[in-house]
Amino acid sequence: MSYRQQAQPYQQADGPARAPADESDDEEALVNEYREQTQYDEDGMVDLDRATSLGAASQQDIQAQLQAAATPLEFQATLDTKFASYDNYCSLFHFILNSDGPVDLEMPNYYWAWEVIDEFIYQFNSFCSYRQRVALRNENAEEIQLLRENPNTWGCYSVLNVLYSLIQRSAISEQLAAAKRGEDASLYAGEYGNRPLYKMLGYFSIIGLLRVHCLLGDFSLALKTLDDIELNNKKGMFARHTTAHITTYYYIGFSYMMMRRYADAIRMFSHILVYISRTKNFQKNSQFDTNAKTVDQMHVLIAISVAFQPTRLDDTIHTALREKYGEQFNRMQRGGPDSIPIFEELFRAACPKFISPTPPDFDNPEVNIDPVEHQVTIFMAEVRNNMWSPTVRSYLKLYTTMDLKKLAGFLEVEPEKLRHWLLVNKQRSRQVKWNGGGLLDGTVENLSDLDYAMEGDLIHISESKTGRRLVEWYLRNLQRTY
Repeated sequence: MSYRQQAQPYQQADGPARAPADESDDEEALVNEYREQTQYDEDGMVDLDRATSLGAASQQDIQAQLQAAATPLEFQATLDTKFASYDNYCSLFHFILNSDGPVDLEMPNYYWAWEVIDEFIYQFNSFCSYRQRVALRNENAEEIQLLRENPNTWGCYSVLNVLYSLIQRSAISEQLAAAKRGEDASLYAGEYGNRPLYKMLGYFSIIGLLRVHCLLGDFSLALKTLDDIELNNKKGMFARHTTAHITTYYYIGFSYMMMRRYADAIRMFSHILVYISRTKNFQKNSQFDTNAKTVDQMHVLIAISVAFQPTRLDDTIHTALREKYGEQFNRMQRGGPDSIPIFEELFRAACPKFISPTPPDFDNPEVNIDPVEHQVTIFMAEVRNNMWSPTVRSYLKLYTTMDLKKLAGFLEVEPEKLRHWLLVNKQRSRQVKWNGGGLLDGTVENLSDLDYAMEGDLIHISESKTGRRLVEWYLRNLQRTY
């Protein structure tokens, strides 16, 4: 990559940190416990192309860059500042990854590794979205020229290269896999993996890959990156940092939802939302606004998932949905044309800010595809395919056997069109459900509240186990209400 300018340390705008360290006694105990139980090496990292060495810099300068790397960039930062920030990240990561042997650096605080990876990806996401807007508007010739001359700044390849390189250097995947097998993870740690700086950066880079691949729209690969992380391990490093915990489950749940694995999406969202509601763990830190927004987004996403896949919810989640999105939730569950704008509005509010893996075409702005609009189009196609599911389900619940033509008359559609829809809907009710192991693994199960079979023009309807559980849950809630 071309080096636009010599990377120099710079001061980012003052402001609350996105994820500060928790200095409580409880957290200190968790830190000490973690240091005793985890260890994380590997060789063969691809060199970073754009970087300058910090080897000649003073220890004070290096510590300043460590602090700056985890400090949020000012929201209204200029384009030059965004370029300078990228240069400094490249310089810092080059020093950490490409020095002769592991560098002897102390992290500013225990949670610095998460903060720097979080801010690095946040700035990458923001820059890509900004560049896309500039290209689509095609108004500012000076900015367009500057962006055209620096296509690799905050490039997708560069960001992925950093994350994968940190994972390789720290051998975090090998050590996590060894720990899952019950082996001593320290046996797989080389000279890099034994250093807290490397093993913590490597660990949170795995979470970073989940996030980046999801932003790029590759949801299968996003889930694949977490194969070596045990989600049920309450002592896992990601679970010890509230923002990392929330972020991990948000992107896992969203990836499942976009893969039409609604039961798994609901399971992931439910887990973290119940945890948050019972611990109130995110309310007393400087990232309150960010965490609260993500929690609100997950409430929206679980409402969407339940509209596709009716499921019993925890009472606290069900109450929150009724309070925040009562009418919208009801309209989505009823289905029909009136639900379409509600689905689109809520999806736009809750989805990540998707990005394109390549820079936009500044010379032909009309050919650029907005990545957010692209994902909205994909999602809305699924909404339209399932638009009549609640209506059909409400009719089928009234019968044990029903004539296809009679049901088509109720719905005012052609019988053959209805037959096609019923077959597709039955197939989609069979989803892969995660039962442990890799997040892409699972068994195929019928997750609909109704099951039916077609014999000629006759539809034979039966209530599934899922349906019986839903009825029992509904009756319990009805008794509490009255």
